[in-house]
Amino acid sequence: MIPEISVVILCFQEGRRLSAFVNRTIEILESLPVSWEIVLVANWNNENDETPGEAKKIAAQQNHIKVVSEFKEGGMGWDARKGFEQASGRFICLIDGDGQMPPESITDVYEKIKSEKLDFVMTYRTERGDSWLRKMNSYTYNLAFRLLFPSVRVRDANSKPKIFTREAYSRMSPKASDWFLDAEMLIQCARMKLRMAEVPVTFDKCLNRKSFVKIDAILEFIKNLLSARIKEFFIRKD
Repeated sequence: MIPEISVVILCFQEGRRLSAFVNRTIEILESLPVSWEIVLVANWNNENDETPGEAKKIAAQQNHIKVVSEFKEGGMGWDARKGFEQASGRFICLIDGDGQMPPESITDVYEKIKSEKLDFVMTYRTERGDSWLRKMNSYTYNLAFRLLFPSVRVRDANSKPKIFTREAYSRMSPKASDWFLDAEMLIQCARMKLRMAEVPVTFDKCLNRKSFVKIDAILEFIKNLLSARIKEFFIRKD
């Protein structure tokens, strides 16, 4: 049977912390009167990473859980696309597994996309438990994104969870292997005039590790945005 919703959880280097987040997610999904599955993306670049083993252990004890565990050949975008390949649901939801984005918000984006018959719904962070540096990085990136792509009317391009219909994803062709995947999907949705919306979320502080997004990632974001802006000009011109 095809599940109603597939939740793709990015688990990179979460190790033994992963179990608690997955259990919370299962509770949320079981509160919905729909069928579901979880795809744990536990790709690794270090043989000492406990995450793949933890993900497989969780899947062995729970129904409706798949595991993707491969040696990493890219960043966040590559991981997400690997997870999407295994997702079979009518709706596909993407969320980080570090606990900063509460799994309870999966309910909010699902109910929004379902009740309003939308194609793509995401969150925007109204409160953030981040350091001032990470807040500034995010502000700079989102400002650049809005200036270069004013037709993409979102507040917070990298916020999750994001949810979209299988039909919408089949029309996209995301190729980014890094953090640019979020923006790439939004640009494609706007180009195809898909029906989009946002819901607010509180972004908690990450207590277990430092952010994977460094200052050089912002420069990479800007580079990718400029490249995408040029590409989009020629696509629309054609």
